[in-house]
Amino acid sequence: MQPTFADFSATPVSVSNAGIRYRDCHEAPSHLVMGADASTELDFEVDGAEQILEATLKVTALVSKLGGSPGHAPVDLLLNGKVLTEGLTVPGGGDLPQDNVFAVPGELLRPGTNTLEIRTGADARSMLWLYRVTLDSVYERGRSERAMAAAAARDTVFTYTTERRLPFTSDWRPGPRLLFHVDRGEQSLPAQLGWRGQNGAESAISFQSNMSDFHGHHRAADGTLAEFRGRVIGRGAFPEGTEGVRVHRFRTEEGWGGGWHDSGELRILVEDGSGPVERVTWRDQRGNSGVAGLSIATGRSGAGDAPDVTAGATVVDVSDEFEEVGEVATNLLRDSRAKWLAGSCEATVDFAFGRPLALTGYTLTTANDFPDRDPRDWTLLGSQDGIRWTELDSRAGESFTGRFESRRFRIGAAPVAYSRYRLDITGNGGAGEIQLSGVRFAGVASDHFSGYYQRHDEGPIGYRGTALATPDDAAERERTARLAVELEQAARSLAEAARSIGRLADSVRDR
Repeated sequence: MQPTFADFSATPVSVSNAGIRYRDCHEAPSHLVMGADASTELDFEVDGAEQILEATLKVTALVSKLGGSPGHAPVDLLLNGKVLTEGLTVPGGGDLPQDNVFAVPGELLRPGTNTLEIRTGADARSMLWLYRVTLDSVYERGRSERAMAAAAARDTVFTYTTERRLPFTSDWRPGPRLLFHVDRGEQSLPAQLGWRGQNGAESAISFQSNMSDFHGHHRAADGTLAEFRGRVIGRGAFPEGTEGVRVHRFRTEEGWGGGWHDSGELRILVEDGSGPVERVTWRDQRGNSGVAGLSIATGRSGAGDAPDVTAGATVVDVSDEFEEVGEVATNLLRDSRAKWLAGSCEATVDFAFGRPLALTGYTLTTANDFPDRDPRDWTLLGSQDGIRWTELDSRAGESFTGRFESRRFRIGAAPVAYSRYRLDITGNGGAGEIQLSGVRFAGVASDHFSGYYQRHDEGPIGYRGTALATPDDAAERERTARLAVELEQAARSLAEAARSIGRLADSVRDR
């Protein structure tokens, strides 16, 4: 049996293997409102080849209050016109919806289209708030809930209207819009979110499980404390809703086992009207949590006028150098005519920066003598950890025309931030040694973060990341991938519809 659900807490309503019809109902931001003598019908398909002995039906609902009393809105459930339960009194008066689970005999299900009707009694004195309906074979219990959660988790860009209230007062005052998106690709929505702005303002909030509302606190930059709440007014799949705002996208690593390991992409966006954020904390609905302390570069330069960043570099490794006369690799970074000499026609020098930088170009300066010692063939590589290296620029057959001549070389690929760089010289003009008197680097500071991540029931581990270089391309790839998924889902739905029409045609012919 296909996952069958209707999620009325989503906007728009999210359904799978179901069509919906209403009578005397209306949609609220987080639920469907049913008054007295109202009905909701779900049409769903059952494959004729399936043998379903029993199914599990779960109806998640809440009865609205009647002043100080719990309220009253009895419910009838019918499947294909047969009563499953009659006059059910759903608990009411609280703030959380109730799960009501029923066994559905397999003989009530029929091949093709089936209809589940949820009907409120004519004597209802308050409203029935319907949140979710799921139906599964008893042997696949929870399948529809998992599919519903996965569908909800695809919408990770949220917009809320907000209100604030000073302590010990009763008046809620409108606040600025909250727009956020925190996603590391684990298909789990946030349960809690906290952030601190660069101006010192900070907030911490907790969400309803369906993301319809949040409640928390806000402390302004001047220290003023306020109760904080919001209601969702928009949600969508990334990058929908992020047009015109900056989303921080990081290539991340997790630290465990004595090393750092790739852990995919992290996207962070929090806009609450108070300016850029410097720290974001979160816990998702699976119990995983994380913290990211952000370092966001300002005043970026384009590749053509990137500043000189050599002052932040140090030499951390060299394959060979002539220490006896002071012709060492550290001379490459000094503003002098002292040189580095290596006693081989191939040599490497590793440079490190105190923070990740995205290089856009570099300059090599020849030494005082012996032109045949000048580099001719080389490769510049970047690394995050000094173990795995990525080629950034490769040259072959280059030549210099004079002593102490400086030549600048651009890095053609989109700049990616690394904390270590390696100059690997593989050929020269024919001498048995390599020499240079200077290396300069041009680049831009990169967004990066440092923090920790903790999976449910596990200990915390290191977590860090550097900015992805081409977020626009990545967003376009994501749009394409999401379109492919949507087309695949549409194809499955059309195939199901075609099978149902085929079965209907067969039944008409047999009459």
